[in-house]
Amino acid sequence: MKRALALLLLGLATVVMSQQNGEPEATEVWKPVPQQVESRAGEAPSDAIVLFDGSDLSAWTGTWKVEDGAVTVRGGAGNLVTRQSFGDVQLHLEWRTPSVVDGDGQGRGNSGVFFMERYEVQVLDSFDNETYVNGQAGSIYKQYVPLVNASRPPGEWQSYDIVFMAPRFHDDGELSEPATVTVFHNGVLIQNHVSLEGPTLFIGKPAYEAHADELPLMLQDHGNPVSYRNIWVRELSR
Repeated sequence: MKRALALLLLGLATVVMSQQNGEPEATEVWKPVPQQVESRAGEAPSDAIVLFDGSDLSAWTGTWKVEDGAVTVRGGAGNLVTRQSFGDVQLHLEWRTPSVVDGDGQGRGNSGVFFMERYEVQVLDSFDNETYVNGQAGSIYKQYVPLVNASRPPGEWQSYDIVFMAPRFHDDGELSEPATVTVFHNGVLIQNHVSLEGPTLFIGKPAYEAHADELPLMLQDHGNPVSYRNIWVRELSR
């Protein structure tokens, strides 16, 4: 018994000495060097594509109203769609529902942020406003309820920071990987890398259909005068 214990201790000592005497360079990675990105509070990162800086809609197709550094839904004018197409992205934008409350439920400050023109993160005045929870602000509309309600009162600016990873399809059109979404609402995590069931539908169950690897972003005209500002996007690669 003593001999077995001594051999065990000797073996452990040998392992420790081997680790201590190993070459640290064996576990060091030097290439490729990550790109240097400048980032300052309140500004878009240096590698971002600025989609709206408060001045004009040159990056978009649509006729919403631009005033005081914000762009506001012009009811009936249609959706606002980017001229450029995107796949995997990090998106930042700020939004505001009207300060004067008009309507309730889904009729109060309703809009939406659509990736690839089909996968929606809901925009809604969800401050003291009862509605179905998979349709409140920050929901992946009709698919995922937000973890918490981080909504501010109507008329206050709010922010979304969203990481969207586009779905992948096989050559035959079958789904290879579903789209995933992570959402921070006013700095609070409300969607944690959820896997989408398919595109956003108002009625019925979603199902994927193969589409292009990159498609435009879209802001929804739902008839309510919701405003947006400080919109930028970073293209991501896997």
